[in-house]
Amino acid sequence: MFSKRMILISIALLWMAALAFGEGAPANQNECIACHKKVTPGFVSDWGVSKHSEEDVTCSDCHGDKHKTAKDANLARLPDEQVCGECHEDQFDQFTRGKHNYGWRSMNALPITHMEPDELMEGSVGCGGCHNMGIKSAAEKKDRWDKGYRYQNNSCDECHTRHAFSKKEAQDPRACQQCHMGYDHPQWEMWSSSKHGTRFFVKQAGKLPEGAAAPTCQLCHMPDGTHENRTAWGFFGVRLPLPKDKQWAADRVIILKALGVLNPGTGKPTPRLEMMKSLHMIQFTEDAWKAEREKMIKICSRCHAGQYARHRLEMGDRMIKNADRLMAQGIKIVAALYKEGIIKKPDYYPFAYPDFLYFNQTGGSYIDQVLFRMYMKYRMRTYQGVFHANPDYVYWYGWAAMTKSLGEIQELDRTMRATHKVK
Repeated sequence: MFSKRMILISIALLWMAALAFGEGAPANQNECIACHKKVTPGFVSDWGVSKHSEEDVTCSDCHGDKHKTAKDANLARLPDEQVCGECHEDQFDQFTRGKHNYGWRSMNALPITHMEPDELMEGSVGCGGCHNMGIKSAAEKKDRWDKGYRYQNNSCDECHTRHAFSKKEAQDPRACQQCHMGYDHPQWEMWSSSKHGTRFFVKQAGKLPEGAAAPTCQLCHMPDGTHENRTAWGFFGVRLPLPKDKQWAADRVIILKALGVLNPGTGKPTPRLEMMKSLHMIQFTEDAWKAEREKMIKICSRCHAGQYARHRLEMGDRMIKNADRLMAQGIKIVAALYKEGIIKKPDYYPFAYPDFLYFNQTGGSYIDQVLFRMYMKYRMRTYQGVFHANPDYVYWYGWAAMTKSLGEIQELDRTMRATHKVK
């Protein structure tokens, strides 16, 4: 028979257990795993083989302890970069200073973003799928959550995918492929079909010695594991101050007008200049540009002679200059059509002038779309192909396509003028 003391102890233990496992108490790790093996088995499997699992980083460490049942799943905290930064402080600090941190704000600063379907942006099936990267304010996160896009909350898991969060995965160039490929930034295609990429894949197949050099995206752009990534020329391939070469300076001014950075009429800066400056879209000083250039030469010098690396990068600069000459000619032709009223200015354009930051928006003229494609697709390939050591991209996918586009613009100009006179 049980004594009165033993009965009281048993009741106390049962009451404590009810508190521990009932709906009013935090769920323990075993409960999380048992439930999510049925609901999201892939998450559990990934976590089980992760470094987090080895280090006893549990579900509640990242997701909090408010979610206890299937009915309150919305209470689970979806960790953002700051949560990751609680343990990975150095990487978080580097990320805040790097180019990736500006992805989200850059996308939202572009006028085209607010004219496209929400699913392409907030829903992350278009631009937002990559430009999700970047620390968001509390108001921005609330806005996204209210729209039902709460699952695109973190930047870290773009490269270290959840719930394995593998360092090795993030160091593989294929981790970069999802974003750095395609229409206006085919870095994956250029690198993977260059000698750099070829050596990586051949080495991976075991046909090169273990110590053979095989440069990856990360080795060049995130050396030694840093998360503070930048490039000298930036995405748009323009910078300030203007070059000493008068023709190139004039060509670049025309391109800056088409980017809406300079007023086409007065040549004075517009608010977009400050926007680009705050988001580090372009380099604004010679020293800032040179600092990034010297960093890259130092990286290239791990395999190549420094003089050779400098020569190849300077060749890329000269190709930008050549591409800008073609680009300026095309812009001037289309700008003249606006000035003469042959092309009607769309209501949303700030000036009667080509505007590259509206992309291929419906409502613009066809000749505008050819001009935009010449800039954003073919010009990108012309100079990025040099920097990624890919001859075919520089010529056939870049320079040759630019010259063809300019020819099409010239022919469209003649046709539009002839048609306009007939009317």
